[in-house]
Amino acid sequence: MKLYPLQFNPILKDRIWGGTKLKSYLNKPITSEITGESWEISTVAHDVSIISNGNYAGKSLNELINEFPDSVLGTEVYKKFGNQFPLLFKYLDAREDLSIQVHPNDELAQKRHHSFGKTEMWYVMQADSNAKLIVGFKEKSSPEEYLKSNENGTFIELLDIKKVKKGEVFFLATGTVHAIGAGTVIAEIQQTSDITYRIYDFDRIDARGNTRELHIDLALDAINYDTVEAQKEYSKIENSSNIMVDCPYFTTNFIPLNEEMNFTKNKESFTVYMCVEGSFELILQNEKYNYSIGDTILIPAAMSEFKIKGVASLLEIYIS
Repeated sequence: MKLYPLQFNPILKDRIWGGTKLKSYLNKPITSEITGESWEISTVAHDVSIISNGNYAGKSLNELINEFPDSVLGTEVYKKFGNQFPLLFKYLDAREDLSIQVHPNDELAQKRHHSFGKTEMWYVMQADSNAKLIVGFKEKSSPEEYLKSNENGTFIELLDIKKVKKGEVFFLATGTVHAIGAGTVIAEIQQTSDITYRIYDFDRIDARGNTRELHIDLALDAINYDTVEAQKEYSKIENSSNIMVDCPYFTTNFIPLNEEMNFTKNKESFTVYMCVEGSFELILQNEKYNYSIGDTILIPAAMSEFKIKGVASLLEIYIS
């Protein structure tokens, strides 16, 4: 395999709650006024990323993995997941509130949908002054209280609503009821899954006058009714990989970059960099690759030695 940092054509998704910040803030080639998501790296069925640069431009990520599984995924990731790419990377622009929802765990998702569950994390890239997120319950709840509150329209009163600002991080284990609020741009890292149970959608109607489907019964036994500590504190030591989230599905570090950093990887896992601020260059042998805010880069596992330099904030993601 010819080793170089891979980029992909963004898979853009119009959403009823989307806006235009993915273009104005992250330079994505959107053409509508309601683009809510840019799927940066995906192998979700019917939404498989296509490589946009270098020797493998035009190939799908799945094709490249099938051809070079160890080299792309890494020896340990390949042992654990076979030819499946286990993560999905997105940027989201919430012009309006997203629906209140929950994701099933691996066991339930496999049983019902033959899918991974959906553990995820959010990094807040931009937040308007009144922006909020919903993460779990204010107090311990129960299936009975959940059903009753949905019947009488008071479900949202049970939930923990937090004001947010740029740079905050939230880890959402499966079962955590959640919603991204209006006025936020989010970098999202999650398991490869598109399974969402929508609980409440603010009685919105789409362009055809229809409400969106709710999944109140499916969500009943997917929900964690305990309170959760979803927000994660993390260090910001310059030119260092500061751990934000370390879970069985992924590890995410924060790198505040302002000089050169050298990397030596162990070839056990791929690495992904999401540039959430500024710009930087990556140097592989004598080749230089330039990136800026909104870029997402997949480093194949076999690409074990490289440098980066610039002034940027990066999310560094791998499987440990």
